[in-house]
Amino acid sequence: MKKLFAFFKKDKNISTNIDLDMKRIPAHIAIIMDGNGRWAKQRNLPRALGHKAGVETIRKIVKECNKLGVKYLTLYAFSTENWNRPMQEIDALMKLLVEYLKNEFEELNANDVVINSIGNISKLPRICRVELDNAYEKTKNNKGLVLNLALNYGGRNEIVDAVKEISLDLINKKISKDEITEELFSKYMYTGEMPDPDLIIRPSGELRLSNFLLWQSAYSEFWFSDINWPDFNEKHLTLAIVDYQKRDRRFGKVK
Repeated sequence: MKKLFAFFKKDKNISTNIDLDMKRIPAHIAIIMDGNGRWAKQRNLPRALGHKAGVETIRKIVKECNKLGVKYLTLYAFSTENWNRPMQEIDALMKLLVEYLKNEFEELNANDVVINSIGNISKLPRICRVELDNAYEKTKNNKGLVLNLALNYGGRNEIVDAVKEISLDLINKKISKDEITEELFSKYMYTGEMPDPDLIIRPSGELRLSNFLLWQSAYSEFWFSDINWPDFNEKHLTLAIVDYQKRDRRFGKVK
């Protein structure tokens, strides 16, 4: 039976001899950044400091993905369900988003990264929307890694929004019923013309998608670990990619 996912446990003695095939780097990697709160709790720190430590991991992983030649990196930063968290934590997350965009913009732009967002960002604080819009407008013509920040994102909401848009186009006779295919439907998703994720990574020990890229993940490969996101590093990313490269991706076909 085809292995659907791998689970990586903490190992302080990770081998440095990892056989990475640079010709088979996944085009699109998506990461559910989980475990910031647990990381902070283990150290008797406020959850906000866990999120701040998680931002440092974002910085490292974005650089590494760009260096490896990954075309798209989608980071699950704030879900539609995260609004149910304490307001103090939400405010801290929004402040970190603004700080990240301001502090990292110059380097990301210099490295040809496109700073994009997916999700219903209209509900984010105005200062967040302004920074996101400015970052995208100034980097949209870059040719390197496309960094997708999934903000106020929910996979079910995305599908519902796509259905609404298709319905409007049907009513306005921009498309016909017979034109609706999987390929057309995909174009109405937040990810638009982007390829579906080849590899989805989730640290922290949880084994679920949590409403992330439900449509796009139909044939994605999964890699889970019990490493909390602030402790995730370039070596773990490489291990995930190496494991991905060992998979037999048949997309429902047989050899």
